Amino acid sequence: MLLLVSLGGRYDPLTAPADFSLKLRPGTITALLGANGAGKSSTLMCVAGHVDLQAGKILFGEQDISQLPATERVRAGIAISPEGRRLFKDLSVQDNLRVGGLIHPSSAYAKDRDRVLDLFPRLGERMASLAGNLSGGEQQMLAIGRALMTRPKLIMIDELSLGLMPKIIDQCYTALKLLRDEGMTVLLVEQNTERALAVADDVCVLESGRTVWKGSALDARNDPSLTAAYLGLH
Repeated sequence: MLLLVSLGGRYDPLTAPADFSLKLRPGTITALLGANGAGKSSTLMCVAGHVDLQAGKILFGEQDISQLPATERVRAGIAISPEGRRLFKDLSVQDNLRVGGLIHPSSAYAKDRDRVLDLFPRLGERMASLAGNLSGGEQQMLAIGRALMTRPKLIMIDELSLGLMPKIIDQCYTALKLLRDEGMTVLLVEQNTERALAVADDVCVLESGRTVWKGSALDARNDPSLTAAYLGLH
């Protein structure tokens, strides 16, 4: 799996970045970093098909998916856990997972569900609970789990740690590393820069819709000018 994103056009915080390119290596975690309003979330939504592509193209493997509707991108192997989680709060944990797995035969549900519960055992204790009654951490686990029910090749996660307790953040990041070790590709938007740099293989930094830095996470951690200017680390 290979994702190539090349976006262009006039920058608008509500649409895709104006001058942006990104190549994801299979089986790696790429952190997409930058200040609020830089275009990170819009990029994820554009790749997922929820924001119209103004210019440029998106290649997934050998396929140009630029004009595919969001549902077909899911079938192609792209899943998103969006900012705000966007769960079906009046449905149970189990039913939220079922919705995520609707693109596959119902006979596959139990196996896919059990995989999610292996990653997030707490959800197994809350299967009958309404999603709206879960804690913030449990909702984040469910949002990621629902995305995983589609069996993605690429999972995109927006603001993984926002508002969560450190223990829950640890569990979510442990799950990400396990997914990477199994060969899944992860594109992560995260305000917790230190945590993102600790787990990522590659880093792309955005500012006002433009790429200002790309490289390995190791190089990013060792570049004082980068961390001070764009990542809020000193």
